Amino acid sequence: MIRKPPPARPDPRPGRDAANAVVALGANLGDRRETIRRAVERISRLPLVDEVRLSELHETVAVRLDGPDPDAPVYVNAVAIVSTRLAPEVLMGMLHAIEEEHGRERRERWGDRTLDLDLITYGDIVSDDPRLLLPHPRAAERLFVLDPWLSVDPDGEIPGRGRIADLAAGLRADAAGEVAVDDTTDDSGRG
Repeated sequence: MIRKPPPARPDPRPGRDAANAVVALGANLGDRRETIRRAVERISRLPLVDEVRLSELHETVAVRLDGPDPDAPVYVNAVAIVSTRLAPEVLMGMLHAIEEEHGRERRERWGDRTLDLDLITYGDIVSDDPRLLLPHPRAAERLFVLDPWLSVDPDGEIPGRGRIADLAAGLRADAAGEVAVDDTTDDSGRG
């Protein structure tokens, strides 16, 4: 007797097409590297998450409202590219829940934290809804987001802002006091 394989079953999770979401991770309290590792593991187990690619880990100085704080505990930062079919609002809510699982307390804006998870981009969605700002309004100004992102997705872009490689180069030039050069123009000045 020849047995036929069972018919293909429909995807039990139909609906939304998968999108790549960029999630920035940071921690400067406790076992920072282990916290990042466990947070990524937890993200990978969320429903409707198909794949998570993690960047290299970067150590960076803490940034406060008034600028860098070299006296604060040092951050470990990373970026994860998350292939998901979760709606962006749902993903963000789940990221907040993971922060809480790791003891995150929201007492001081830009204060020390056990875990910070920011939704930086979700596909090419742009939203100015205060509950879901996409892309993240300050991501293009933060090397602690751009540098890890470059290590996992060198061709990445922030919708409406540009390529992350160009944004990072511009920030470095600004920090060095240099003028960023637009190499897309010719010598005639016509562009």
